Amino acid sequence: MIARRQLLRGAAAFACSAAAHPFLTTVTLAGSDGGNPLGDHRLVVIILRGAMDGLDVVLPKGDADFARLRPTLNRPDALDLDGFFAMNAGLGGLMPLWQAGQLGFVQAVATPYRDKRSHFSGQDQLEAGTGMDVPLTQVRDGWLNRMLQAVPGLRAETAYAVGREELRVLAGAAPVHEWAPETLLELSPQAALLLEQVYHDDPLFLAAASEAIELGAPEMMEDMAGAGGLKGVKLDDVDKLVRFAAGRLREETRIAAFSLSGWDTHKSQARGMGRALMRLERAILQLQQGLGADVWGKTTVLAMTEFGRTAAENGSGGTDHGTGGAMLVAGGAVRGGRVFGDWPGLAEAALYQRRDLMPTSDVRAWAAHAMQGMYGFDRAVLEGAVFPGLQMGGNPGLIL
Repeated sequence: MIARRQLLRGAAAFACSAAAHPFLTTVTLAGSDGGNPLGDHRLVVIILRGAMDGLDVVLPKGDADFARLRPTLNRPDALDLDGFFAMNAGLGGLMPLWQAGQLGFVQAVATPYRDKRSHFSGQDQLEAGTGMDVPLTQVRDGWLNRMLQAVPGLRAETAYAVGREELRVLAGAAPVHEWAPETLLELSPQAALLLEQVYHDDPLFLAAASEAIELGAPEMMEDMAGAGGLKGVKLDDVDKLVRFAAGRLREETRIAAFSLSGWDTHKSQARGMGRALMRLERAILQLQQGLGADVWGKTTVLAMTEFGRTAAENGSGGTDHGTGGAMLVAGGAVRGGRVFGDWPGLAEAALYQRRDLMPTSDVRAWAAHAMQGMYGFDRAVLEGAVFPGLQMGGNPGLIL
């Protein structure tokens, strides 16, 4: 029997196990009071865990050294973007966004993290948002939470169950709640009908129970389809995560963050990258669809990773941990249709330690410019409190 207290605690904890689906982790959201200190703009941050190979996502086809370094990973089917860069065909579904100016990339970007190339340290550095002058052991919050701390009158949106893993980027003193599809609610169609009848006159509990059933028991919903319910519903895990985020972003929520794993491509990269890109493409398209044209038009999506990969492919058809990488930006609020950043070239002398793409900009600066353009934060707040020690540089015109 499901008690009211169980439904109240975070509203719902449902869907499939993250252990069975390692690319799926917690989705974290924050909202504001009726006054909406953050206005109508939405910011979605996607952490791409595993070190995405930026040279395989937005390929520098116009660089004479690229084909030499990537004899089997030069992607002849890549989609031309601007005559120099091409987009991996695995993101082909995003081409309409590029053409509409709602998709862009930043090349040769990195955090201040260098040399050791550890996933864990790199991800901690990315989410902490600090420079290398501050030990990560002394950092208790993430840069996205520090941004929220600078917003007066902010409150967390109604909680939707805490998952096993917390996103460090949103950890901190600002009010934030989390939701993760980590447990499965198993109800027969008869039990679901009974639950609906029990809570029929209680809108709060009915809404929570309905979303629990919808997000946590897709197989049951399929069984109900023959009885006049939703026909042929089949949600994979990315869909569940993004659908939940989009639903909240259509309402009070202004900030959402989640992560997608599967980017560690040491071998057989052609196959592994295809799977990872398919999930990323699906997440962005589902966000666009779930938000609707009006909200999507006020949304910025930043997809970033802990570091890039080696400029040259290795002997097993993959790439190893590197330094400079790429960042994806999307949404109706961005000035897309172009590849941002200064291209350093792939000649051996131009590579970082003669092995990696040389970073020419700081990933934190792009996030800071996005927040400044969307929410009007003062540069001093961004460079001092949100990203301590950051030098943002000139405005790259990322936001409309």
